[in-house]
Amino acid sequence: MKRIFLNKLFLVSSVALFAVYGIIYACGGGDDWDFFGYNSNFTPETFTDKSYSPLFLSGDVFYGIGFDTQHNSRFNEDLKSDWNTYLKAKVDTATVSYFLIGDLVPRYSDEAKAAKNKAEITDLHVFFKTKKANAASLKWGKKLNLKDDKIKSFIEFLYLAQKIETVSIGEDYWSYDPVVAKTFNDLKMIQSIENVYNTTSDAFLKNRYWFLTVKAYFYSSNKPKTVEFFNKTEKSVAKNILYYRALSYVAGIKYQQKKYSESNYLYAQVFDKCPEMRVVTAYSFHPQNETDWNKSLAMAKDNKEKAALWAIHGYYKDETQAIEKIYELDTKSEHLNYLLTRLVNKQEQDINNSFEESAKENVSAKRLTVAETKELNKSKIDKKAFDLVSKITIASNTEKPYLWNIALGYLQTLKGEYANADSNFDKTEKIMPKTELAKYQLRLLRFVNNMSKLDKLTNANEKAILADLNWLYQELPKTYKGQEFRYQNASSWSRSYLATLYKASENPVMTEIFGESRYSYWNDGNAFYDNEKNLLAMKAFLAKTDKTEIEKIGAGIYSLKLKDINNFQAVQATFKNKIPEAIAFIKETDSVQYYNFLGNPFNGNVKDCHDCEHAAYQKKKYSQIEFLNTIKAMQDKLAQKEDVYTNSLLLGNAFYNITHFGNGRTFYEISIVGYGSSPYSFRDSMKKMITNCDLSKMYYQKAFEAATTKEQKAKCIYLLAKCERNDYYNKKYNNVTNWWSVEDDKINFIAWTGFKALKKDYSDTKYYQDVIAECGYFKTYINQ
Repeated sequence: MKRIFLNKLFLVSSVALFAVYGIIYACGGGDDWDFFGYNSNFTPETFTDKSYSPLFLSGDVFYGIGFDTQHNSRFNEDLKSDWNTYLKAKVDTATVSYFLIGDLVPRYSDEAKAAKNKAEITDLHVFFKTKKANAASLKWGKKLNLKDDKIKSFIEFLYLAQKIETVSIGEDYWSYDPVVAKTFNDLKMIQSIENVYNTTSDAFLKNRYWFLTVKAYFYSSNKPKTVEFFNKTEKSVAKNILYYRALSYVAGIKYQQKKYSESNYLYAQVFDKCPEMRVVTAYSFHPQNETDWNKSLAMAKDNKEKAALWAIHGYYKDETQAIEKIYELDTKSEHLNYLLTRLVNKQEQDINNSFEESAKENVSAKRLTVAETKELNKSKIDKKAFDLVSKITIASNTEKPYLWNIALGYLQTLKGEYANADSNFDKTEKIMPKTELAKYQLRLLRFVNNMSKLDKLTNANEKAILADLNWLYQELPKTYKGQEFRYQNASSWSRSYLATLYKASENPVMTEIFGESRYSYWNDGNAFYDNEKNLLAMKAFLAKTDKTEIEKIGAGIYSLKLKDINNFQAVQATFKNKIPEAIAFIKETDSVQYYNFLGNPFNGNVKDCHDCEHAAYQKKKYSQIEFLNTIKAMQDKLAQKEDVYTNSLLLGNAFYNITHFGNGRTFYEISIVGYGSSPYSFRDSMKKMITNCDLSKMYYQKAFEAATTKEQKAKCIYLLAKCERNDYYNKKYNNVTNWWSVEDDKINFIAWTGFKALKKDYSDTKYYQDVIAECGYFKTYINQ
């Protein structure tokens, strides 16, 4: 999701009523995935305050959270802490939490249970007012001193607060339709709240009632009164969270009144002073045009207020410009930190990590060398941004100079200045906080820098990266339990880097080891093994016991093992009708040989319905090794001319069922071959293998020639027709390269030779009637 600001660039407001972040949130998403961990090496959480997290660079609405859904719960912990401090030992923390928040119940649960605390607050208010005992007073009187002034004040405040909550608490659901804002129309109740504020002498309560008054007016039908009351009283109010929450209400009113400059100026103040509301104020900040923006800047009373305005401006538009402006105003500004992370993460998005030039119209993708990739990436570094980060880093006068050192070091890596990067990483290490995340981040960026220095692999430079490769590939996936640290990109990038170097040195095995694709959309298997020389070389590599350290690392991360290659060879041998070889290979697959077929692979039915055949009763389940041994036994009998019809028919069924059209697809659906419900999900070599019915036809023809009855012959003729049908579709669609341009020729089937023979010569058989009952194509054909 790209954010646009100012002119082409100025946002048209989409803020809900009163510009307070709306409670409407839909299913979210958009074009981009918020999967920055997989295309970034720079973890923004490392040195940046948590309050900025939603504002980190993201493909979603907000980083890490999508939509902001904390409208009703954002301040729960602050409220509990404040009231626990006020009530001290008079009320235990669990009771305070109950009265403030209610029972913690699952979403979509019984609303009556969730609202039980509110009913009891009302009953306790009635008790205090009438002095007449009720269920709530009897229950809580055993646990609390209901005569205590602070306890009474607590309950009475909550009683009034929950009246306003009837309009301020939003429904926790998403909606495609606008939600009409609720209004609190009991102006007498609001006046009574203001009266308590005016008369109470308790500073804690006075602060609460002041905020509650602002909130009540904001949700009332007399919204201008919000601003009037705030302006009249604000100087006497402590600048705490409640103050800035109230200020955001004022900003919302200003927005509703189309006083955009003032609204945005106030939102920037809240953004600056109240970290808890940064996501809300960033969302609500909406200058309409350049003039409007400049008016907001002119309202700023000092440099810090100007810096706050630029901090939100940078979120929407240009981080580099915002950093430059804020740095001129306040070198120690905390806002510089999050903007720097966005700047670096944006630079990363343009970097080519694939070592491939994307395909263009009529131009296929092109593999790039390491040197070509480096030159390409150097050209993508924004010079203005790089120079600004360099200038600020050298000055070393920001709040967190180590963040600037590590950021500049990483940008220098991307720019090819490896020695300078080393220097900045060394400076970072001396002064940075020694948190786990900081240590991991520094180690990762040092590794990326060291890896980037390699133009070819030697024994010496291999040793320099071995420890970090093990850390990336083996240790981190097992030991790192957090979510923030972005190491996945370096892991995949380093594999591609090594694969590219091995390709340049003409080492196909190590190229495959490190360059194996793990994220194929179509699961179309691994074409490396279509080459027999490659296959045998990989088997020899995996089997050898004297691997070098980097070879051990490669073998450890490679997803395929010897058993997988043997499994592939068993499948290939089976489709080539080399059954003794297939048996020998399948025996080298460990447990794979004992996997059962889901349907009976020796059955041949009128219609191909593998789900039906999987669900059908099976007297015997065949494992893969049993399947192959049974085929061999039948072939041996066939060689001896023993029961030729039955053995030929069953062999035809067996070879038919392991094709795409049969019930035994699981036999070939393995990592190297691929997976898919359509043969067009497979690469061409495998598609040809799994759709070829030649072996089935050969055995069905043998069965036909050995058949002694018309029923037997009819069955063979129809089974041959199915193979003929499959061949027809293979030829019709195999050469299609663009499915969107395929025109429907309105031909679903033709009168295949088998159909004609079945109709002409076998219409008097029971099998003929079975075919009519189950095969719609054949029924249509004979009824023409």
